[in-house]
Amino acid sequence: MPGIHPTAIVDPGAKIDPSVTIAPYAVIGPQVTIGAGSTIGAHSVVEYTQMGKNNKIFPGAYIGGAPQDLKYAGEETMLVMGDNNMARENVTLNRGTAARGETTIGSNCLFMANSHVAHDCVIGNGVIVVNSVGIAGHVEIGDFTVIGGIAGVHQYARIGKYCMVGGGSMVGKDLPDFCNCQGDRATLRGLNLLGMRRAGLPRETVAAIREGYKTLFLSGMTMEAAIAELRASRPVAELSAMLDFIERSKRGIMRPATAAEAEEEVTI
Repeated sequence: MPGIHPTAIVDPGAKIDPSVTIAPYAVIGPQVTIGAGSTIGAHSVVEYTQMGKNNKIFPGAYIGGAPQDLKYAGEETMLVMGDNNMARENVTLNRGTAARGETTIGSNCLFMANSHVAHDCVIGNGVIVVNSVGIAGHVEIGDFTVIGGIAGVHQYARIGKYCMVGGGSMVGKDLPDFCNCQGDRATLRGLNLLGMRRAGLPRETVAAIREGYKTLFLSGMTMEAAIAELRASRPVAELSAMLDFIERSKRGIMRPATAAEAEEEVTI
């Protein structure tokens, strides 16, 4: 039954839908909004968080906690979360700093036990973050990407949509849309063909992305020349978005380890 357990501590200013369930010994701190149908597990802490509907916070999770950043001076910042997310046991999702003001998480994401999202990150929709993953500050992760267990993502790195990061990887550079990577430091391991199939992309679109990948990373051309050639071919929208992602890179784009590994599929 929905309701707030008598042992829970709830800030009087919190905005909690009547259908929310708050389990024993949970703490709901200041500046919190919790949408309809959400559940807050025992011994979890939620503060400075705007949460949508039907989110499930498991026991011991810390949602909206202060950034682990020495530059943070106590300014009031937020964690903003959409609908239907799940944060398993001991997950930590930190709020933002003055640099951006908030950490943003979309909808339908799964954060498995002991995973961490640091300050000022932007996480898309349908993202899966597997056990014990560490995502550093200012990281951007696109929709429907999977980050394999015990992986780490460097500050300011960007990972595109429908990507697969292999378990144990250290992501130090930007990973374009639809790509796989693996290793320390992670290198490209081809395209996330399984992810594209699950997304229902037409065969023609997948074929165009594969040809674009070969031009970008296996042709021996400079990145600038490869992008210019692909732009001139009037690429499909998905490939054009990949080119946009690459051109916005500040940390640099991940490259294949060897041509022989370029089409290897990565698992989590």
